[in-house]
Amino acid sequence: MMRQQAYGSGGVRFGHGFPMSRWVLRLMIANFAIFLLMSLRIIPAPALEWLGFAVPGFLTRPWTAVTYMFLHGSFMHVFMNMLALFFFGPPLEQKWGSRFFLKYYLVTGLGGAASSVLLYSVLGPTMMIGASGAVFGLLLAFALNWPDAKILLWFVFPVRAKWFVMALGAFTLLSTAQGSADGVAHWAHLGGLVSGFVYLRYGERLRRFAEKALYTDKEKPAPRPRRRRRAASTGEAPPPTPRRRRRQNGDALDEVDRILDKIRATGMDSLTPRERAFLDEVSRQYRDTQDTPTKSRTH
Repeated sequence: MMRQQAYGSGGVRFGHGFPMSRWVLRLMIANFAIFLLMSLRIIPAPALEWLGFAVPGFLTRPWTAVTYMFLHGSFMHVFMNMLALFFFGPPLEQKWGSRFFLKYYLVTGLGGAASSVLLYSVLGPTMMIGASGAVFGLLLAFALNWPDAKILLWFVFPVRAKWFVMALGAFTLLSTAQGSADGVAHWAHLGGLVSGFVYLRYGERLRRFAEKALYTDKEKPAPRPRRRRRAASTGEAPPPTPRRRRRQNGDALDEVDRILDKIRATGMDSLTPRERAFLDEVSRQYRDTQDTPTKSRTH
């Protein structure tokens, strides 16, 4: 077991004293609820074959690449995974926002499943369950964001996050090479670490490369001539489409929610200059929209 103390320059404390974030709470409830339903036999044991991940049945049951993350074989299995999610998840969700946090959690969980596919010739038809792949991805992300944060290993030994994750990665790699004699899917842990690193370091590049590969210039719709003539004559960029405008508004609201959560948790002094400038701009736009009807009536 492990527990973090202060992290970052402001010495913010989290763990039991840190406010629970939205998706961390939802994921914990979902994992514990499914474990309880399986313990009470409301979800029968044969359902593991339809929800757990195994390479031979993946083509006929592709949903198992996601559902396996919510299944656990024992109480200590689910408890340890959710304990790590409880400690490491909230600071990452506050830093990234709920949307990116959930996306990253699922990507690293899928990375754990992908490791079974890549190592199938060595592992054979092995059933895999548990959220450990996604949890190991969170450990890596925490160490990349707060490398010098102290982690109390077994609540006793203080270890810096960067050294803890390096040692964990080395142990996981060694255990994967030795096989699964202990009944633990170490390769899923390794898949979560690797996919998390690749996604954080190269995710944006991979997205742009995929867009270029999937959408050629011929497939992109040409702009309307009227809009192009107006842009050329006035020197202004064409107005965004309603769909693009809705996406921008949604992203802005997510950012506002994240900053407000941060203010409630750590106060105004914890905001960065960029976050303060963003709030000022949103406030100015809101005042402008409120003042517009009044001005139109007075003129």
